[in-house]
Amino acid sequence: MGKTIAIVNQKGGVGKTTTAVNLSSCLAEKGKKVLIIDVDPQGNATLGLGFDNKAEGQNSIYEVIIDNLPLKDIIKETGISGLYLAPSNINLTGAEVELVGFENREKRLKETLTDIKNEYDFIFIDAPPSLGIITLNALVACDSVLIPLQAEFYAMDGLAQLLNTISLVKQELNPDIYIEGVLITMFDSRTRLAIQVVEEIKNKFKDAVYDVLIPRNVKISEAPSFGQPINIYDKNSKGAEAYEKLAKEILSGKE
Repeated sequence: MGKTIAIVNQKGGVGKTTTAVNLSSCLAEKGKKVLIIDVDPQGNATLGLGFDNKAEGQNSIYEVIIDNLPLKDIIKETGISGLYLAPSNINLTGAEVELVGFENREKRLKETLTDIKNEYDFIFIDAPPSLGIITLNALVACDSVLIPLQAEFYAMDGLAQLLNTISLVKQELNPDIYIEGVLITMFDSRTRLAIQVVEEIKNKFKDAVYDVLIPRNVKISEAPSFGQPINIYDKNSKGAEAYEKLAKEILSGKE
């Protein structure tokens, strides 16, 4: 059975989607079958893989969560061997309100994974920058959580709330959930602050912090505008090298 990893941080701009897309692509390049489930209403993972995140009349994760459409019916091939996408679009914005009246509303995503989980080596859930009902669905559906933290001043801001939410989910809804790892993103070795933030994160999370540091890198920022993961857009960039190393760490941990 494959592993389902939710990429979660209620803060925006920390590298969740960047990590979902680039890590998934690197794992697919290593022969793994990988699915990205985009549950962010902004649909950035969808856009970053070259799909229209505003497409009208096309089914998305919204129809899966709200209308019980089978997840397999929306999964798209990305053009990258082994990498698949369950897209999102703007319709998902209203799901938070619509789900309020649903029974077992926090388990809607988990229920959709039952039929397809065995088909993939890895499933990554790209969660929105909030701790609302959609993110709760991601936490209930996953086996583990990958937390991106930027190497900047406010990195730890709000982290206690996220960890408390994960703890509550473990107690009440998903007893097997655990922290897969903490990923330091946007690292700039030229600044003393970044180095201090890395030390602070490692002091808090110890061995849970991945060895690789994802650097600030222009190529990483450019790749989504071309609808490509970094290892396709510029395989020799520092960003591609970093996500390649992260993929190796994930695989070594799995094995």
